[in-house]
Amino acid sequence: MIKIVIADDNSFLLKTATEKLSFFDDFSVKFTAINGIDLLEKLEKNHNIDLILMDIEMPKMNGIEATACIKQKYPQIKIIMLTVFDNDENIFKSIKAGADGYLLKEVNPKDLQQGILDTLNGGATMTPSIALKTLRLFRNPIVPDIPAEQEDIKLTPREIEVLEQLSKGLKYDLIADNLFLSSGTVRKHIENIYAKLQVHNKLEAIQKAKSNNII
Repeated sequence: MIKIVIADDNSFLLKTATEKLSFFDDFSVKFTAINGIDLLEKLEKNHNIDLILMDIEMPKMNGIEATACIKQKYPQIKIIMLTVFDNDENIFKSIKAGADGYLLKEVNPKDLQQGILDTLNGGATMTPSIALKTLRLFRNPIVPDIPAEQEDIKLTPREIEVLEQLSKGLKYDLIADNLFLSSGTVRKHIENIYAKLQVHNKLEAIQKAKSNNII
């Protein structure tokens, strides 16, 4: 039996990952954690774990910081980053922290199973788009960003709420439920957000919002 832990502050995505693992009889989810500190506290009580599926964006202590701590204290535990976006800087920092693999949360159950087995057998599982970015990173290492002058972007409080929900990988319908809005209103807010940020897709919007400290 392969003992697995899932760390994610988003209850919907936590449930989704758990359901994907439930298809396989040889996987057992021993416990879940909602942030890096919660994870470390639970590992103190039980570190008889084979592998952790680790989200990156978590409060209190993010997944990259938690990975670095766990690899120092429990180097035998394998860690796969399971995240929404294939952000270059996050890939670089995760690998540096000691991550053994990097998959996108949209991965299907069969590929997730294979990724876990490959990692436990000494491999380094990666979503193809991540593997390509990793090769590019090694060819052209990231130079630390010099703080750029931030743009004067004005989003309404409601648009910021929608953007924060979007950054967690939630679908429009779920964002609408969480914020007590209609799906049409959510779509309209997202159109306005794209226009104000001068971007064309979700990933660009989230990256620009983060670089300007909007979310």
